[in-house]
Amino acid sequence: MFDKDKMLQLCNDWSKNTLMETLEIEYIDAGEDFLTAKMPVNPRVHQPMGLLHGGASVALAESVGSAASIMFVNPEKSEVRGIEISANHLKAKRDGMVYATAKIVHKGRSIHLWEIRITDENDSLVCLCKLTNMILPRKER
Repeated sequence: MFDKDKMLQLCNDWSKNTLMETLEIEYIDAGEDFLTAKMPVNPRVHQPMGLLHGGASVALAESVGSAASIMFVNPEKSEVRGIEISANHLKAKRDGMVYATAKIVHKGRSIHLWEIRITDENDSLVCLCKLTNMILPRKER
């Protein structure tokens, strides 16, 4: 049975001392086939012209899509690796908040394909991404 609160807590705990914490990404909603996070748009994620950096959008998308794959695997037995990501940057954003929602397109045993929509506070599409994750057996560390 899917436990939304447990999933969100797990994702937010894993973000400590990582790029996700640096970018202030916070996981805020989850369901059986989606995961949503938010990220503030401020100078920390700007490019030199004062706009949301495309790389920050891609980092947000990959973070959400990779974390979402954890919903379908046993993290004690499997690891998730992003192997391909593409992004279409559709709207400039200077400040406020962006929200990324990853929805599963294909859920195989070894490959997951996600569509990640990044929107603003008005639900306007800022960036559309596609992420492919490979599911690998967990190695001893």
